[in-house]
Amino acid sequence: MDAARFLPIAPTTLDKRELNMMNPAVLSFVGDSVQTLYVRAALAALSGEKAGPLHRKASAFVNATSQAQALKHILSVLTEEELAVYKRCRNVKKPTSAKNSTIIDYRIASGFEGVVGYLYLGGFHERLAELMELAYAENGAQTSETETQKETK
Repeated sequence: MDAARFLPIAPTTLDKRELNMMNPAVLSFVGDSVQTLYVRAALAALSGEKAGPLHRKASAFVNATSQAQALKHILSVLTEEELAVYKRCRNVKKPTSAKNSTIIDYRIASGFEGVVGYLYLGGFHERLAELMELAYAENGAQTSETETQKETK
């Protein structure tokens, strides 16, 4: 799958100094939005389904447990810089608690979202597409199987 065709392009980008000064929770906030749009666009383009089933499928991808799994698929290929962003965003104290997942998955997911936000805001679109492709190549198959099992029950 060509991940780049489902990712938004930042109209303006921040330099590395600005990115490194940005609050890690804000990087995660932006990354969550980018990841959500990516998943929704990919599902809409690759499926002939109506909005309701698409929403349920998207929700299976955009949650702490699935995001933590996606991060595990890309962790070994992160650059030192991306790994530092991941750790910085993962370790932020959150005012809310994890819903429907463990606190560990929630923190890992926040780190994943932070890396996505960092790459998006920095204009590193090719790298973002590469990581999203790696993150969801295997994760997508697992999520689709889970959804199919739920729908057949």
